[in-house]
Amino acid sequence: MPTPHGRGSESAVGAYSRLRNRDSKGVGAPKSAQVMLKPTRLPGTGTTMRTNLLRFNGARQRDPAIDVWMKEHAGVLGAIAQEWFEKMRKCGDEVRELLHDGCPVACLGDAPFGYVNVFNSHVNVGFFHGAALPDPARLLQGSGKFMRHVKLRPETATNDVALSRLIDLAYSDIKARVEHG
Repeated sequence: MPTPHGRGSESAVGAYSRLRNRDSKGVGAPKSAQVMLKPTRLPGTGTTMRTNLLRFNGARQRDPAIDVWMKEHAGVLGAIAQEWFEKMRKCGDEVRELLHDGCPVACLGDAPFGYVNVFNSHVNVGFFHGAALPDPARLLQGSGKFMRHVKLRPETATNDVALSRLIDLAYSDIKARVEHG
């Protein structure tokens, strides 16, 4: 079955959907990813519920595999991907990264918040909890339960301010999820 990445491997969306149905220890999850159940307080209700938080093993401060990936994706589309991944890298000292499902992923520790991927005619800048992000510029695409992406094309102007804001919000969002449940 083809995936959004066109490589026949499982997409991050598929992995998240499959993994969120695992138990809290990630039993049966691949070594690179697991879902942790964390308590979350519902604002204004005093109620606590357990929510899934996707975690990736092996995230590091600077993953050499991503530098190789960037070199393999040279050209205009690769430059776009590199520009926006650098923005993710600069979100904070706790940002870690890894190559997952064939594309660079930015994490807060081991919890992913964003990724980039290069396709034939566009670049996706994606967010693991994009459905929860405010998007007044209406850049986000997708209809999944969690993930959203922004599609960038070289011949189309990009709202750099709004996309930078989405990256900052995605980082702040994952930080709150990790630190406060």
